[in-house]
Amino acid sequence: MKVAIDSHARGSYILLIEIPRGIRMKVGALGPLAFPQGFYAYCGSAMGGLRARINRHVRRGKKVRWHVDYLLEKGRVKKVLFAVTNERLECRLADGLGNAFNNYPGFGSSDCHCPSHLFFSGELPTLQEKAAEVFKGLLHGGELISEEY
Repeated sequence: MKVAIDSHARGSYILLIEIPRGIRMKVGALGPLAFPQGFYAYCGSAMGGLRARINRHVRRGKKVRWHVDYLLEKGRVKKVLFAVTNERLECRLADGLGNAFNNYPGFGSSDCHCPSHLFFSGELPTLQEKAAEVFKGLLHGGELISEEY
């Protein structure tokens, strides 16, 4: 499914990713990391094209550019929560999820001061509910959109 929003829309998103079996792999400069079987939430923003960024994340066979690309080679996006907004919310989303879930230090946060932008849960419903709660709390009445893949 392709995200159906204006191609110039800006916004923030949370990818909900499934890793079907535990893996260990090198993730760029972070080095080798272990990812147990389960579900991961990755927080991001796209201030130059939200639709294109989300569509890139769900596409297979792409060039590895960001930390999350390594993870997406082994897992798959189950759902994307996103909002069209001119405000970059990824760090505030990561802060909210960091209070509830284990994280991967430095993952996805090399361009900010956050401990991480990737969070783990053994259960998708728990991760999805908390992600939606945190996101809605930042939107001040804006619309949270959810797409399944």
